[in-house]
Amino acid sequence: MNWLPDGRMLVTGRELIRVEADGSRVRHTDLSGVSPYGFGEITVDGRGNTYVNTINFDFADFGDVIGSGKAPGKIAVVVPDGRARGLADGLAFPNGMVVTPDSRTLIVAESFARRLTAFDIEPDGGLSNRRVWADVTGDGICIDAEGAVWCSDVAPGDSGVVLRVREGGAIVDRIELDRPAYACMLGGDDGRTLFMVAQRWFGPDRMEELIAARTGQILTSRVDVPHAGWP
Repeated sequence: MNWLPDGRMLVTGRELIRVEADGSRVRHTDLSGVSPYGFGEITVDGRGNTYVNTINFDFADFGDVIGSGKAPGKIAVVVPDGRARGLADGLAFPNGMVVTPDSRTLIVAESFARRLTAFDIEPDGGLSNRRVWADVTGDGICIDAEGAVWCSDVAPGDSGVVLRVREGGAIVDRIELDRPAYACMLGGDDGRTLFMVAQRWFGPDRMEELIAARTGQILTSRVDVPHAGWP
């Protein structure tokens, strides 16, 4: 989920849903022409352009896709007047996604490719100049006021790690966890609390066991640099 400049909430899923001030939910725009599989991550830039991504395959086929080298993922944009269009494809399981504080760069985590990929944001909301921002794995990611990215990852031995990374790949901070980390976000009263979502993973064919095990946790750590959007 994320928020439009006027404070209304957007929620991804099979459709992109907007939550109105009275709590009612409506379709924000029709994205079925971009992908029939729904959308996962979302970010909004300072001009109100909304970016969403999709892995663009049925998650039941996870095992087949991860070993195939396929990269069917896509990014789409919805501009403030409601028009939507696809912008980028060929993404290897696009996951977390952020916009830099100056609203000039979009960064997306390609989990299967184990890299953070960047695009320039054009005046009309389009994306150009695709490039590798850092050769590190990110699932859920967030960005701080210095433009460094916190990214979550599954470490060897079913443990987890959350890294603070600068453009080019320099790792400047590292938090070790005892289970895989899947998302992180800066928040709290001063924007300096890093929230981390972690859970043990048994594989896509053991989802019922995963749900029953209840191993999910939300962990916190204090950091020096606040969230990019903090006053």
